[in-house]
Amino acid sequence: MNQARIPFFKLAPANMQAMIALSGTVKKSSLGPRLVELINLRISQINGCGVCVDMHWRDLIKQEVEPRHLNAIAGWREAPASFFSERERAALNWAEAVNALPHKHPGDADFDLLKSHFSDNEIAEMSYAIAVIRGWNVINASLHNQIPEVPPPGM
Repeated sequence: MNQARIPFFKLAPANMQAMIALSGTVKKSSLGPRLVELINLRISQINGCGVCVDMHWRDLIKQEVEPRHLNAIAGWREAPASFFSERERAALNWAEAVNALPHKHPGDADFDLLKSHFSDNEIAEMSYAIAVIRGWNVINASLHNQIPEVPPPGM
């Protein structure tokens, strides 16, 4: 597999711009860029979206997140406490629970943990963050968008 099934970045420009705008809004949310990108990376790992894993890993490296911490995100529950804050762990737990829909629904314990670290507004912002990365994962993985050999400038 060496190329995408269709050149979807050039097609449906209004839809593409709406997704880009939502992604931009999420990145500017009160959650902060590190937390948004941790959510993006973890959900992309679960959904098998290589291009998104690559992009969000690179963004976190630019934010000077320790590479060992990023390598441990797939097993964040077993990672040392210093790798991820309790707040980040609550967000990762919620992101995984929401991403499991429709096969599994987030439980009350998952939501209670989230509420102990986030305001209602932050939970709403996180919901959009999870939805938009899941959307990108679906588009990229189903249409076989490839990880670029050389990342585009600025990415």
